[in-house]
Amino acid sequence: MSASSLQPVALGVTAHAALVRCGGEARVLARLPRGTYLRVGAEIAWLGGLGATLHPRAILVPAPHPEPDLVRVEAGALVPWRPAAPALQGLTAADLAKRWQALAVAPLGTPGGFGVLLSGQPLAFPLGGAGAAAESLARACARDDAVSAADAALALLGVGGGLTPSGDDYVGGALFARALVSAARPDAAAWRSAADRVVAAAAACTHPISAALLADLAAGHSWAPLHELVTALAAGESGDVQASARRLVALGHTSGWDMLAGVAAGLGALVF
Repeated sequence: MSASSLQPVALGVTAHAALVRCGGEARVLARLPRGTYLRVGAEIAWLGGLGATLHPRAILVPAPHPEPDLVRVEAGALVPWRPAAPALQGLTAADLAKRWQALAVAPLGTPGGFGVLLSGQPLAFPLGGAGAAAESLARACARDDAVSAADAALALLGVGGGLTPSGDDYVGGALFARALVSAARPDAAAWRSAADRVVAAAAACTHPISAALLADLAAGHSWAPLHELVTALAAGESGDVQASARRLVALGHTSGWDMLAGVAAGLGALVF
C-alpha cells in the first residue's frame, strides 16, 4: 500500500516521540471534519490544519485529510511543542477560584454540554441525568477529597455522544486543574491515585481517542488555550483569562465548553 507523505509545520511532543519510535509511519484511525486521528505505534495523534490549536498529540500539516490510510510524516528537525507549566508557586485552588470570578461567560457565546453549568442553566439532553455526578465532582474538588472526586468522575465517563463525550471532557478538565494545583502539595499522591483510577476505568468506558485525551488531561497536558487559561489565572491577568477561554470554547462541538466547566469544578469555582 502506498503511503501519503506529510510535511508538518508543527508537532506536539507526544506525537513527535511516537513518530520517532515508528520511523514516521502512521495509519488513519478516524476522519473528522476538522482533522484526522492517527494510530502511531501504540499512541494516538491528531492531524490538524495550518494554524490549528496545538496539543501534545497534534501534527499540523497543510492538508489534514490524507486519502490513503497509511501516511508517513517527515518530522525533520522540527522542535516539538511542549505545554509550559504555569507558575503556581504559593497559589492554591482557592486562590485561582477567586480569580476565576473575573471570567465573563456571556461574551464567550452560547454554552454547550456541561458548559451550561457555568451560567447556572440546567443540563440538557443527553446530559440531563448527569447533574448529580457533575455536582458531586465539583464539591469533592472544592473540599480536596480525591477519593470522592474519583467516585463521581467514574459515573460521568462516556456520558454524551461523539468521539470525546462531554462527560469525559468535563472530568478531564477537573483532573487537569487538580493535577496542576496539587503537584507540589502534600496531597499530590492522593490526586494522582484518583486520576490513575479514572484513566484506567476510561479504557473500558469510552472511545480510545477520548480515553487518550482524558489521560493527557489527568496528567496536566492538553490543548494550548487550556494551559494559557491557567497561566493567566495564576498571573491575575483577567483579559488573558477571557481571551484564553474564548479560544478554548471554540474547540470541538462542545468539548471546549465541557473542559472549561471541568476546570471550574476542579478549582472549586463551580457553584450550584
